[in-house]
Amino acid sequence: MNRLYATGTGVPADRSRAEIEKTLTRYGATGFIYGWEGLRALVAFQMNARRIKFLLPMPDKAEVGKTRTGRKRRGAAVEMAHQQEVRRRWRALALAVKAKLEVVASGIVGFDEEFMPYIVMPDGKTVAEHVSPSIAEAYQGGKMKALLPKF
Repeated sequence: MNRLYATGTGVPADRSRAEIEKTLTRYGATGFIYGWEGLRALVAFQMNARRIKFLLPMPDKAEVGKTRTGRKRRGAAVEMAHQQEVRRRWRALALAVKAKLEVVASGIVGFDEEFMPYIVMPDGKTVAEHVSPSIAEAYQGGKMKALLPKF
């Protein structure tokens, strides 16, 4: 099994959130919000006349109730594993945001191109929420062309 990024990190979730905000500010964001509801956290910001929204799914304690080998965790071990997974996910989001902003700043891709799935449209849904059902439908029903042309 592959080891996930930031497995075992000791960086607290609030420090990763602060890092995301600091990174966004450094790259020119003009607004930032953070919140949570149930098992998901929200990080949103405004930049380049666009509103961007990331929903970060948080682990359920049942999700971490077993070790990688299938052994059952109990009591404090479940809580420790849960907090570890929360920290890991926040680190992964901090990395993703930083990487996206850097490829845009380096001119590798445009802002809209890199952040397109997360751009919030006037109806409050992201581009991904609008487009993803069509992608799934196209792959189910359509014949896909070869990635490389025949020579």
